[in-house]
Amino acid sequence: MYRLSRLKYVFPLGLFVALFLDGSLSKIFADFFFHYPYAMVSQLVIVWLVCAYFFEGDVQIPLMGFAVAAGIVCDLYYSGILGLFMFLYPMVVGLTKLLAKYMTPSFPIIILIFLIDLVVFELFNYWAYAAIGIAKVGLTGFLLDTLLPTLALNLVYLIVLYLPLQKLITWAADTERR
Repeated sequence: MYRLSRLKYVFPLGLFVALFLDGSLSKIFADFFFHYPYAMVSQLVIVWLVCAYFFEGDVQIPLMGFAVAAGIVCDLYYSGILGLFMFLYPMVVGLTKLLAKYMTPSFPIIILIFLIDLVVFELFNYWAYAAIGIAKVGLTGFLLDTLLPTLALNLVYLIVLYLPLQKLITWAADTERR
């Protein structure tokens, strides 16, 4: 069904826009997002992946493949080497699928799953960088100064984008009105 729907065009384009906006918003609003001692990390890719999972309907987007591709592009573009994102984005998709099995999707549940995904994503990212000595801040500092502001920023993204993304993805997934 995926190849028969508009999602074969809309989903990759939206994923690219999310990747582009993550970096662009971070650069444009750097003074606001990274005001010492706080740091807010824009994660529109995760918003896009989670919303796509919940709104795809019967279409079955190959999310895992797109998550790996997005991770590779993100790694190569932002750091120049293959790194964590090519593993973390697919992990978020897998975690979303696992959690969604046990919960009935609704707006509060999608927010809860999104926040869990984001916490796990950011914690794994932090632990990996702490293990190799790049992250010098302690866990408490990370939780208070980076994770909480990141959760707040991305929660705002999700709340603002929820209905537009729901309408866009369900419209693109509709194969019967073509």
